Amino acid sequence: MADIRLNLCELKRQLPSGVELVAVSKFHPVERLMEAYQAGQRIFAESRPQELAVKVPQMPADVQWHFIGHLQTNKLKLVLPYVSLVQSVDSLHLLQAISTWAVANNKVIDILLELHLGAEETKQGFTEDEILAFLGGAGVSSQTHGHPRPCKREGPTEVLGQSEAAPKTNFGRGRSEAEAVCEDIPAPLNGIRIRGLMGMASNTEDMAQVEGEFARIEALYKRIKASGMEGFDTLSIGMSGDWPLAVKHGATMVRIGTDIFGPREY
Repeated sequence: MADIRLNLCELKRQLPSGVELVAVSKFHPVERLMEAYQAGQRIFAESRPQELAVKVPQMPADVQWHFIGHLQTNKLKLVLPYVSLVQSVDSLHLLQAISTWAVANNKVIDILLELHLGAEETKQGFTEDEILAFLGGAGVSSQTHGHPRPCKREGPTEVLGQSEAAPKTNFGRGRSEAEAVCEDIPAPLNGIRIRGLMGMASNTEDMAQVEGEFARIEALYKRIKASGMEGFDTLSIGMSGDWPLAVKHGATMVRIGTDIFGPREY
C-alpha cells in the first residue's frame, strides 16, 4: 500500500513554489483521504457527483474540493454547494446552467474552461477558437463583475453558443472561429468567475506529443492572460506521469492521484 505521507512530502519537495498540488481522490476511500489530510494536504478533487457528495461530510470542513469530471447539468446540486473550483467546464450549456444555479443560490462559482487537448475524440472540451471567440476573440481584455465579455458582433449583444435544439455536449469540435455561431442568450452569465484553463493530455507514452499539447494550452493561456482579463490566473495541467512537463509549460496547478494514493480502488 502506498505511503501517502511520504509520497506527498516528495511531491511537495519537487514542485516549484506557486504550483498548487490537487490530490485526485476519486475511487479512494475516506480513510486514505484522511491520511493525506493529516499529512497536510487540503485540496482534493473528485470526478463523480455522488462520490463527492458522500465524501464531503466525512472530511474536515477546511478541505477545498475541486470537481474535475464531466458535469451533467442535472447533477449541479450535488457539486456546486461544496466545491471551490469546477475545473472541467466543457460547454456553453454547462456554463449557462452553472450561472443559473449560482444566481438562484446567491453564489459566485469559480470555474476553469476545459480545452480539448488530447487526441482522443472522446475527450470533452472547447477548441482554442471557441474559447477565444467566447471571450471576445483576440480582443479579450476584461471581465465585468466576473462575467465573460461576449463575442463582438454588430447589433445585439451575443455570446458564442448553440441553440437549445442543438447538441449540448460542446460547441462543435472542428469548426473554425469564423464558422462558429453566435446566438443571443437570455441573460448575462452572472455568478461565474473564469479563473483560467484546464487540459488533459493524450493517454500516450509519447512524451513529445504530451509536451506539444501542453505547449498549446500554455500559449492560449498566455494569450488570454496578456489581454488583461481580470482574475485569470490558473493553468491546470499535468497528472501522475506527466506533471514535470506540465510545470515546464507554466502549470499553476497539477492534479495528481496515483503518485499520492497508489492504484485506484474501484
